[in-house]
Amino acid sequence: FGSNHCQYVQERGTTMSMKQLEYGALASRANQIKEELRKGVRRHYKEVIDVSWGDSHRAGVKPLTFVRQVLAACVYPPLINSNNLPLDVRQRAQKQLGTCAGGSVGKGYASGVSEIIHSISEFIKRRDGGIPSQPENIYISAGSQWSIGNILHVLVNSEASPKTGVLIPVPCHITTAVSITGLGAVTVPYYLSEEQAWALQVEELQRALESAKGVCNPVALYVINPGNPTGYVQSRKSVQEVIRFASEKGLFLLVDEVYQDSVYGENSEFVSYKRALSEMGPPFSGTVELASFHSVSKGFLGECGLRSGYVELVNLDPAVMNYIQTLFSKDSSSPVLGQIALDLMTDPPKPGDPSYPLYNQVGTLELYLLRTSQHYVNLPGLSCPPIGGGFYAFVRLHLTPKSIQKSKELGLQPDTFYCMKLLEEGGVLTTPGCEYGQKEGTYHIRYNTQIEYYLSKEEKLKIDYYMQMLTLVLGS
Repeated sequence: FGSNHCQYVQERGTTMSMKQLEYGALASRANQIKEELRKGVRRHYKEVIDVSWGDSHRAGVKPLTFVRQVLAACVYPPLINSNNLPLDVRQRAQKQLGTCAGGSVGKGYASGVSEIIHSISEFIKRRDGGIPSQPENIYISAGSQWSIGNILHVLVNSEASPKTGVLIPVPCHITTAVSITGLGAVTVPYYLSEEQAWALQVEELQRALESAKGVCNPVALYVINPGNPTGYVQSRKSVQEVIRFASEKGLFLLVDEVYQDSVYGENSEFVSYKRALSEMGPPFSGTVELASFHSVSKGFLGECGLRSGYVELVNLDPAVMNYIQTLFSKDSSSPVLGQIALDLMTDPPKPGDPSYPLYNQVGTLELYLLRTSQHYVNLPGLSCPPIGGGFYAFVRLHLTPKSIQKSKELGLQPDTFYCMKLLEEGGVLTTPGCEYGQKEGTYHIRYNTQIEYYLSKEEKLKIDYYMQMLTLVLGS
């Protein structure tokens, strides 16, 4: 990810594959160490602590009781008549089954359960202060990435010359970039400003657009808000500036908003692109094309295994909407249980409901996450800007020239070398920043702060100790 942006644009797919191999080696080694520990091999630690994954349940985060109780009653309806479940759970399960053909979750749906789509529409209307949301503009899919892939399929012309381009942030999670290149398009990187807590700057968008000249034809701008892996939350002003830029340049806005319910930073507020666009009025509100994505896999639900998300489309041509309807209907939609989880996410328990007190305890996680933004500042050789939202800290590694040189001699990126040492010496698995992209000469790790919330005090102290020890060793 050096300064030669055009070369980066052309080689993005190859670069991503190499990064996947590096993290794949880390994950593979972590599994080997787990097996060694199981067989009695002695190390400084008794288990591997995995804070690398975005799949929270895989790492040990417990599912929300309300969600699992409703799903259980939907799968096994006799539970609805059991006093072992709270009244609101049984009522909700009864309601959900009433929307399913035959009263069973075994029926498939081509483009989503109609009642759930209408529920999502009402959620969006509440979220955006009463701004209307039309159910016919909402499509349920097997996760937000599946939706993004479908919309990219509409935007990308694989036979075009020059190739279709999509502006994407750096750092950025790898999945979308792979989808773009897999369709024969080109990713055009714009760098978020670490010095300004990973802010998105319009000047950088302009620079990225200029760098694509002669390489590709940019048609879309991909934004992640709140950010993954950075945790940056855009202000209303920032969102409006991006919308103006997209309008001026004729770019389709692809907005990944899957962490919208996980905003906790001081003075941070989630403002959806849909709301900002509507409030800006003409000409923007009626012309800027927008796709907004949400999912049950992220945020507090963290239900990656249920595979369900939605996309809301704004200002698309009716002929294009007809094609998208066909595209989303050609395969079965999200599993019905995933769609029910989506409904539970957008319409959770309310004050006064029996399940509300336990469900609301998740708010304590927000307070913890707010503190973690300063957690790494006190560790030697590490720094992290304040985190506004999401479940990740993208921590800067201040490595010495000696350790950087040593990693290169081993054929590893410096942050991969750091992660490998942290795994071997401390039993802590993190993700190297090179997997997400970063400015040349900077190195990072992504750390899942949500998972840390569920670790014991002893485990947290152990992570701190080994991270400090490692930075001291690499700095010597």
